[in-house]
Amino acid sequence: MVAITVILAAVIGAFVLNLGQGVQQTAPQASFNFDYTNDSVDVTHETGDSIEANLLNVTSSAPIDYTGTEQFNDQGDTVSAGTTATYNVTNDWEGETVRVVWESENGENSATLSESTAPDYSS
Repeated sequence: MVAITVILAAVIGAFVLNLGQGVQQTAPQASFNFDYTNDSVDVTHETGDSIEANLLNVTSSAPIDYTGTEQFNDQGDTVSAGTTATYNVTNDWEGETVRVVWESENGENSATLSESTAPDYSS
């Protein structure tokens, strides 16, 4: 009986002290497809977990013009299989790296979910 009380007190204490929060902040498992044109990339969620759109960011080593593009959070609250977002670059692709990055709600964790190298359209 004493052991059960101690275990119960430890579990409740961990959640009261917010120690259980990190458990729920694990990166989702998802894969994305990248379809390039000379000045944009369509990023499509192919398979895996549905993800809150505001937790996803598409980054690139090339400057991305976010104005006039349809980002994941423009698609609704949740990104799931089949959701596509388009990102424009200011110049033609020259082999840059494009990443889909997830960041936890509390900002403590992040993970690159998918990564692709753009073709070279400069020549």
